[in-house]
Amino acid sequence: MRVVVMVRVVAAVWVAQALLGPATNTAVATNTAGTASAAGRAGTAGATGTAAGPGRGFVALRDVDPSVVEDIRYAGSRNFTGAVVDGYEEPVCLVARPVAEALRRAQRELLRAGYSLKAYDCYRPQRAVDRFVRWAGDAADQSTKAEFYPEVDKARLIPEGYIAARSGHSRGSTVDVTLVRLPARRELDMGTAFDFFGSLSHTDDPRVSVAVRENRSLLKRVLGAQGFKNLPVEWWHFTYAPEAHPDSYFDFPVAVASVRP
Repeated sequence: MRVVVMVRVVAAVWVAQALLGPATNTAVATNTAGTASAAGRAGTAGATGTAAGPGRGFVALRDVDPSVVEDIRYAGSRNFTGAVVDGYEEPVCLVARPVAEALRRAQRELLRAGYSLKAYDCYRPQRAVDRFVRWAGDAADQSTKAEFYPEVDKARLIPEGYIAARSGHSRGSTVDVTLVRLPARRELDMGTAFDFFGSLSHTDDPRVSVAVRENRSLLKRVLGAQGFKNLPVEWWHFTYAPEAHPDSYFDFPVAVASVRP
């Protein structure tokens, strides 16, 4: 039992570091925690205030590559909170421009093989992350447990690193994606649903079938060739490097108007 607990603690620390980014980024976020959300809502962006306005340097992925399928889960009720998440005004994928260009390159390779990327989440405002933390603390709401965290006590979601107070998504270089087969746009079997809280979501979990392992490997290989690094505990989670805004946590709303003049 002691070994299991230690493994979970180490895993939680590792996941938190991976989601937040380098230790220096965490320090910046901590020092400005009281002002980051207010700054984002006022129109300036990020924990460091480096951006001059909402969404500067960001684009709508559909403007760069409209062939990528978008199913932005937090803009609807099909997610672990069971409701539209704060800050998601439109079901649109917003990312830093270099990320969109890298996704377009990956998409070109996939299209030639009869596949397409499908985006579940892209840029995520800090207010959405705050909502996740509040949801995790609401022990009375267990409405989505059977689908998203059947084997994990909700009270353990934050301690074990599944949900954190900061997210790399808020920096604009992280995306949650899967693959679909064309022309039907049928999702490939990845072994779990998107946002499934459990070890079966680990990219290299040995329990998944050969077909699932091949599908996850294809996604990882194609995106990796364009500069994306997979988070090993979530098969769908990829961060592009170098990040355009490594020290910022933005809070402008997810809406096309946020990234257009």
